[in-house]
Amino acid sequence: MKQIAYYFWRDLIRWTRSRASVVSSLVMPAAWLIFVGLALPIRFTDNYLEFITPGILVMTVYMTSLQGGALILFDKILGYFNKFLALPAPRETLLLGKIFFVTFRGLVQATIILILAIILGAKPLSLAGLAQTYLLLFLLGMLFSCLASTIALYLGDHDSYAAVNSMISMPLFFTSSALMPYDKMPSWLSIPAHLNPLSFAIDGIRGAEAGAFPLLQIGGLSAALCVVLTISVFLFRRITV
Repeated sequence: MKQIAYYFWRDLIRWTRSRASVVSSLVMPAAWLIFVGLALPIRFTDNYLEFITPGILVMTVYMTSLQGGALILFDKILGYFNKFLALPAPRETLLLGKIFFVTFRGLVQATIILILAIILGAKPLSLAGLAQTYLLLFLLGMLFSCLASTIALYLGDHDSYAAVNSMISMPLFFTSSALMPYDKMPSWLSIPAHLNPLSFAIDGIRGAEAGAFPLLQIGGLSAALCVVLTISVFLFRRITV
């Protein structure tokens, strides 16, 4: 754990020194809250901002997690990656440190977006609902941080990674339940939306808001995380041999 904490702390210091990066990462989710949550003439709910807030929270963590692989790419480009691998610490601690940091960064950004949503008119969560929301966001962040890091290791250059990132980021978001309930979707969209991991997190947060414990969503994301994390660590060990 000490080695994981070191890599986590290193990336945290680098992130906090880049103020432009911190601010710019909040622009898109904040814009979605303001220009979509408050402006669209939606009829299926009286408070669309409250409906869309879980989706924006998930999008914030999800987008941040997908960008996490860039940390590995930059370390490879700058020459730090091979130096870290030469240290006596287990090699997977480098991967785990970055995954935990990227997830933490996403949770910090989601907290700011949640505060903004409440200021704009969304209903505050109960303490139990808030804890369940953060658990779901944590699981989702870890899941996609693992996936992004593995993709970055295989691609090896920033341009290819950015292209793949763009290819999967928004399509996955738009095929989730973030913007509309399942009964308002076209029939061809409802099936992939139900299977979308983003929908699992979004539906779980909405259930937590309503006072229901999202056991199915937490269990599903936990199982997916265990599988993806195991594969990521295994592939990381093979790639860095």
